[in-house]
Amino acid sequence: MEVILLERIEKLGVIGDVVKVKDGFARNFLLPNKKALRSNAANLKVFEANRARIESDNAARRADAEKEAGNFNDTSVTLIRQASNTGQLYGSVAVRDLVDALVADGHKVIKSQVVLDKPIKSIGVYQVRVALHPEVAVTVKVNVARSPEEAEMQAQGVDVMSAMFEKDEAGFTEDYDPNAEPGASAEVREEQAEGDNA
Repeated sequence: MEVILLERIEKLGVIGDVVKVKDGFARNFLLPNKKALRSNAANLKVFEANRARIESDNAARRADAEKEAGNFNDTSVTLIRQASNTGQLYGSVAVRDLVDALVADGHKVIKSQVVLDKPIKSIGVYQVRVALHPEVAVTVKVNVARSPEEAEMQAQGVDVMSAMFEKDEAGFTEDYDPNAEPGASAEVREEQAEGDNA
């Protein structure tokens, strides 16, 4: 199906472009959300007559989005979740969780603006895109941790999981005695050594 775009659609085109899309995409997304019109002679005339208004409305919305984007400078959100010892979350962090956290932080964001390719299922620091307008997007740092202390460590750049499983270099080591009985502890060996010296 050919459609006339009424706003910029990523990987598709800009305002006024006539593009060919799959029927389902047009019927289920573009047309109901007023992002496009069916491409025919009547709609083309209507679009050309209203083109200046559509472009000025888009410019106004883009200016508002750019102003809002200024509030997102270095925005970071911390989410405390329960997780296993390997860092896997019990559940996952979804778009709804991120929207709630951003709204609580004082940002105007709706669910459709958060671009999360796949749910977050382990602890760590993630970069999530928020599309405030088809032409304006910001990146938000999402810190998912098991405790506020762990979140603070991750914010400073410490990989909590590798730090947890680091080999203990300063651990207890026992001297090797080649003359000791197999399986004998250090105390038994000392007693044997004293008995041999007597």
